[in-house]
Amino acid sequence: MLAATPPMGWNSWNMFGATINAQIVEQTADAFVANGLQEVGYQYVVIDDHWHGGRGADGRLFPDPQKFPNGMKAVADYVHARGLKFGIYSDAGPLTCGGRPASQDNEEIDAQTFADWGADFLKYDWCHAEDTRANAEYRYSKMSAALKATGREIVFSICEWGHHSPWLWGAKVGGHLWRTTGDIGDSWEDVIASWGGILYGIDSIGFEQQRGLEGYAGPGHWNDTDMLVVGLRGRSKEISGAGCTDGEYRTHFSLWCILAAPLMIGCDVRNMDEVTRQILTNPEAIAVDQDPLGKQGHRASRNGLCETWKKPLAEERLAVALFNRGDKAQAVSAHWSDLEISGKYQIRDLWEHTDLGIFDHAFEARIEPHGCALLRLMPMQ
Repeated sequence: MLAATPPMGWNSWNMFGATINAQIVEQTADAFVANGLQEVGYQYVVIDDHWHGGRGADGRLFPDPQKFPNGMKAVADYVHARGLKFGIYSDAGPLTCGGRPASQDNEEIDAQTFADWGADFLKYDWCHAEDTRANAEYRYSKMSAALKATGREIVFSICEWGHHSPWLWGAKVGGHLWRTTGDIGDSWEDVIASWGGILYGIDSIGFEQQRGLEGYAGPGHWNDTDMLVVGLRGRSKEISGAGCTDGEYRTHFSLWCILAAPLMIGCDVRNMDEVTRQILTNPEAIAVDQDPLGKQGHRASRNGLCETWKKPLAEERLAVALFNRGDKAQAVSAHWSDLEISGKYQIRDLWEHTDLGIFDHAFEARIEPHGCALLRLMPMQ
């Protein structure tokens, strides 16, 4: 099954935007190996918008010869040679968001072109398309069919921004994941992008916009909460001067893992600081996201700006996150009645990598502003 667990990888957009080129992609693939990302499960290296050179007389798209002088297949081959998978970008309208030629009414030839290059992943955007649900279902199903007709296994990422509730129809039209929201920003709160639109903050996307969607996720079909901003440090191409604290980045990563969200890195992995590397490669947090049961977590209780979230795991275990969305440190509690469990549980702190002991009715921790604790509960027999 394709995307049996949420896809893990990297996308070029947030850090590099229109400056993406073959050298950056190849160096990123090398960094996956050198920095331990491949070892913990990251595998897709995805080129976003602005790779295009145009559409030739034969009807086929070709990459910008200045950015990709040896062609796109050479880049895909480089990525594959390192044991990784290669991803490409297109759009369901006549033009991409950046005004480059897109795939509307060229689905078959474009899908075959991507397959010939060796693509394993297609992010399919929604700019310039007729913005109706009927057209969305039609356009995405048409590209899905074209991808399947190539005979190559390609993960299909629907990037429709949640305009027409793609969680209701995304799997039906062949999607393996679908964006549930607009674009994320490197910020705790919503911010204005360089192009004038809103970029949603971690707090808005993670805590507010995913409520009630957990029933639509599972192996082979995932709710996509957009890319990780961990490690951008205010250097995103879409906004400047923002950025998050280390604690906010850790909360962001924890919440995405609880949500069983795709983990698509957006920072420059060639030049990660050590804190960023430790967050992105925490194997115990990643295990929550990649748990084979394939359940998306949800909020179990809320007390003011303090929230407790839970995610069922295989073998009757439970992931629990304690979040403090407020601006002052507070004690946050997880009560067994809210978690719908009973009995004794061994609790492990997945950021401190420490067993905390056995608890039988509740657990409480003091959480810093915008911070969290990520826990795994194991029943005692």
